[in-house]
Amino acid sequence: MTTERNARQTAAGKIVAKFLLDIKAVNFRPEEPYKLTAGWASPVYIDCRKVISFVEARRTITRLAADELNEAIGPGKIDTVAGGETAGIPYAAWISDAMGLPMQYVRKKPKGFGRMAQIEGELHEGQNVVLVEDLASSGDSKIGFVKALRDAGAKCDHCLVVFFYGAFPGAIEMLANEGIKLHYLATWADVIAVAEEGNYFSPQAIAGVKEFLKDPIGWSVAHGGKGA
Repeated sequence: MTTERNARQTAAGKIVAKFLLDIKAVNFRPEEPYKLTAGWASPVYIDCRKVISFVEARRTITRLAADELNEAIGPGKIDTVAGGETAGIPYAAWISDAMGLPMQYVRKKPKGFGRMAQIEGELHEGQNVVLVEDLASSGDSKIGFVKALRDAGAKCDHCLVVFFYGAFPGAIEMLANEGIKLHYLATWADVIAVAEEGNYFSPQAIAGVKEFLKDPIGWSVAHGGKGA
């Protein structure tokens, strides 16, 4: 579940949510549910990859992400930024550039030729790395990326995502058990709030999303996805 946010984080969440709604990155399909990577069934899906095509959105999201990292971790405490293959790579590039930091990207598995590398770019022993991804629902894939960075000798205790579902249980706790702090800019609560204020969807569509958010596990099971 989500954690309590301060006024700056709440404002940032609404800004990001509005951009995602404006560029039509929010998809609602209750009649044909999406199957998320973690196995959950969901009537809603966020396509953060669309941001790469919208300059104002990506510049603003990059600035807000850099602000979040500086506030949450502290200026000068991050040595480098690593993106997870594939959707995290552009975000890592933008954020590392905005913060004046080196960048790497982490493959889902080592490439099967040449150096057999899983991490691309130069990474030094003991560097403090922030993993960047586009979104998180369960957190499973983040653990694999962090393990690869740690196996390479880096210290990786933080992961930032643009969007966190904040609906399915256990993601923050699972990452915390692995020594990983999850940072995020927006959640479904932000999207619903902005969608209602701006009349982006019909009242029926918004009610459907709210129904899902009331009992995401029950909704998932009822629509062919996994349960708790």
